[in-house]
Amino acid sequence: MSEQEVKILAIESSCDETAAAVVVNGRDVRSNVISSQIALHTLYGGVVPEIASRKHIEKINQVIAQALNDAGETLDTIDAIAVTYGPGLVGALLVGVAEAKAIAYAKNLPLIGVHHIEGHISANYIENKDLEPPFLCLVVSGGHTHLVRVKDYGVYEILGRTRDDAAGEAFDKVARAIGLGYPGGPKIEKVSHEGNPHAIQFPKPKVADGPYDFSFSGLKSAVLNYLNSCQMKGEEIVQADVAASFQNSVIEVLVANAMRAIDEYGMERFAIAGGVASNQTLRGAMEEACRQKGVKFYHPSPILCTDNAAMIGAAGYYDYMAGKRDGLDLNAVPNLKLGER
Repeated sequence: MSEQEVKILAIESSCDETAAAVVVNGRDVRSNVISSQIALHTLYGGVVPEIASRKHIEKINQVIAQALNDAGETLDTIDAIAVTYGPGLVGALLVGVAEAKAIAYAKNLPLIGVHHIEGHISANYIENKDLEPPFLCLVVSGGHTHLVRVKDYGVYEILGRTRDDAAGEAFDKVARAIGLGYPGGPKIEKVSHEGNPHAIQFPKPKVADGPYDFSFSGLKSAVLNYLNSCQMKGEEIVQADVAASFQNSVIEVLVANAMRAIDEYGMERFAIAGGVASNQTLRGAMEEACRQKGVKFYHPSPILCTDNAAMIGAAGYYDYMAGKRDGLDLNAVPNLKLGER
């Protein structure tokens, strides 16, 4: 079966991007259309779930039509439909799931519900044709910070996860506190280039009973306390130094946990994924740490780090080949855990 082309129409609507893509055999992206809502939510300083859901309803048919058109395909030439069904915002997820079920029913096509984090991990397959399991993957995004051992396609062992705030969430909250606004990640990274990453000693949080787990709420609190203390003492706050020092603390923790796991599990390949994985400073630090250990480092392009449907098509293909199918009772699961079905 591997000889023939399996064309998957993939849909992603878990947060504030409405996306559709056509992916062939898991790695060949024929189209990848993303309608972003960042400008809309910037007005409110973060994603407003109700607004996100409404916008998905407006955009979803358009992005699917464009994805099919860009790929030179129609619904009659597609082999299966893959859709993100969790985790994410329930209203946003439901738009994509309902759309996918409608197409699967109307065209009598196989339906595959895809885990959003599995999608992020699978983004690495698209541009790295040589990457195959097993490998270690760090997923860092607005809602997730996971250290995952990818044992095989669709087979995962979570070694560590955040106990409180995800890395991206901490970036957003700190950006707001220092007056950079939303979205926090890209803005902190940009300002950090002008700052001294060693200007302020922020804590590098460790979790006592979980060597691979993360905790960023204490670090976020330390930044807020520093800002309050400066204001009370009338001391100048250098925005770039705060941003660079905070970013440095986050990166040091991410790198340290990843390298510890590489050593313990004897991994030869390491990948990063998720929105925060497009941070060039993080990427550079991980690449250097891997180089020193002789470990091969993989990462997706920035466009495949943010939420997109191509990654869902990649994950969906391997689920399809493994014989996974969902019925028309597929539902959105906002708190879906990785490895659950």
